[in-house]
Amino acid sequence: MLIPVLTLITFFSGVGFCKLYEDVADIPSLKYDFVIVGGGTAGPVVARRLTEDSSVSVLVLEAGPSNVGVLDAQVPFLTHGVANNGVAYSWMVNVEQITPRYHRLEPPTKSSIIREARYILGGCSSQNGMVYTRGAAEDFDRYAKLTGDEGWSWNQIFPYFLKNERWVEPADRHDTEGEYNPGVHGTDGPIQVSLGGFTWSELKDHVIQTTNELPDDFPFNLDMNSGKPLGIGSVQYTIGDGERSSSATGYFTPDVLQRPNLHVLLHAQVSKLVNPTQTGIVPVESIAFQGVEFKYGSSLFVAEASKEIILSAGAIGTPQILMNSGIGDRIALEALGISTVLNLPSVGKNASEHSFFAMSWAVNSNQTLESITRNSTRYNEAFAEWNRSRTGPFVVSPSSETHVGWLRLSDNSSVFNIHPDPSPGPDAPHFEILFEPFTYTRLPGHFISVIMCMVSPVSRGSVTLSSADPFAAPLIDVGLFSNEFDALALTEGIQLALKFVSAPTWNGYLGAPTVDLTSMSPAELTAHIRANSGPGYHVVGTAGMSPRGAQYGVVDPDLKVKGIAGLRVIDASVLPIVPAAHTQAATYVVAERGSDLVKQNWARKTQFQMNFEWIYSYLRNLDTDQIFSPTD
Repeated sequence: MLIPVLTLITFFSGVGFCKLYEDVADIPSLKYDFVIVGGGTAGPVVARRLTEDSSVSVLVLEAGPSNVGVLDAQVPFLTHGVANNGVAYSWMVNVEQITPRYHRLEPPTKSSIIREARYILGGCSSQNGMVYTRGAAEDFDRYAKLTGDEGWSWNQIFPYFLKNERWVEPADRHDTEGEYNPGVHGTDGPIQVSLGGFTWSELKDHVIQTTNELPDDFPFNLDMNSGKPLGIGSVQYTIGDGERSSSATGYFTPDVLQRPNLHVLLHAQVSKLVNPTQTGIVPVESIAFQGVEFKYGSSLFVAEASKEIILSAGAIGTPQILMNSGIGDRIALEALGISTVLNLPSVGKNASEHSFFAMSWAVNSNQTLESITRNSTRYNEAFAEWNRSRTGPFVVSPSSETHVGWLRLSDNSSVFNIHPDPSPGPDAPHFEILFEPFTYTRLPGHFISVIMCMVSPVSRGSVTLSSADPFAAPLIDVGLFSNEFDALALTEGIQLALKFVSAPTWNGYLGAPTVDLTSMSPAELTAHIRANSGPGYHVVGTAGMSPRGAQYGVVDPDLKVKGIAGLRVIDASVLPIVPAAHTQAATYVVAERGSDLVKQNWARKTQFQMNFEWIYSYLRNLDTDQIFSPTD
């Protein structure tokens, strides 16, 4: 059940200390140094860091409501409620994808279906599965190579992971020795990270025992967030004290929201960027936007930024806003009647996404999620336990993953005859494997599922506009399996999963599969995978980074939009290739480093201005007649 939003706002007469504004009429100004578009995963990070300087004013425009009081954004187990309840939290977008979602069993189609994009403070971090994975060091070293900026390398990004993270005990306070490496985790950051605080012990024991029985194929990994993720290890979550830790809860803490230089306006849906003072045609080198047009209710408003507009609207919203503003592929924009401000064809292209496939087996046990989700008494008891003590099944995600693994194709795999290895290096995975104590079907009984994910895809998709209406839903084609390599590689990944559950420990525990994959030929299995896989909702790349001066890409390595003054993108869309990880952690470090890039940029400008003013003042005070008079 979705609990109504209870937004906590405090009013201080005379000093304007109300920072979460529900009504545009209450906001004291629409002119700021920085305007941040989007209060999702990245936006609150940037807002908090920039307003550490009390002389800097920041406005955050968020289309959704506050996360405060939304139980589905607080209780880890109720995650999917944010997406499935109430139009206040979602807007509908058309999605063109090759296949339906992985838990559907319909034949493959390429049709427009409906996907929900969640609007709520904290964005995806307020409604995702909370799995915390950083990716391989080689993912970030590849970003550095692709952009020509070593600042994106693992060694230079790693401190930002620590800055973002605050490792905490799991909700059940169990002994975590041997389950993670404390040396690779932060202790003072805003985002709480922990091991699962509730475990389905039978499934956990079988997974761990498999690493003992088949160690060459499935080695145990103490901590996959060390930069070398290969192997099987414990899942880490953005959960603290039995509650979700999001960018909204972690970065927009009460003390931060009391900063007089930070304002957050909710229910403000941005349409496009404008320049309220500029008229006529300007040369390319002078293109600049100082205004952000947004809709509140049925009216349009413009917020102005004297220094920068920062787009943090995500991999779908950011390219949509850019294209609505006339920044994108000239041909596509003109076809919709949108005037082109800057021809930047890469906007919305290069969408890079994971693909997921689920396998399920009946089990000879009642220690599965079905014992709760199909029993209203036990469900209510579990909810009451969470409400009473922040313990029990509700302290982990509804998928209740016990362990995660990261695996590679064999070096001599035949799929490399189709395409070179798309992974960034030998320590980076091609696949993620997850273990879940339930089935995605509605069959009676008790089940477990093994989820196999292709995390080094070759396929690419796009985000495009459906019309010139800036509030119309964009078209999203995630491009799943548009390159044959991905489907064939995932077929081999499924074989790895089947090998995993063939270990002796599973004998007597596993029953019949819901679908017998072993009876299928390789071609039949590949066709089945195509028909029953789906996207991981980890899209990146739609405003990708490229080297400074490159004729492709959308932003330079400092995240400034190419060819535009005063406009920067700080969110997952800038990552040119999806990392072999759930993208939450990567988005946080993009936001942390992006904030530093903004600060450094304006510190240099301020120093230059101070130097110029000092020289100008010095010269004005000189006796010029004395300087230039003839000497004796």
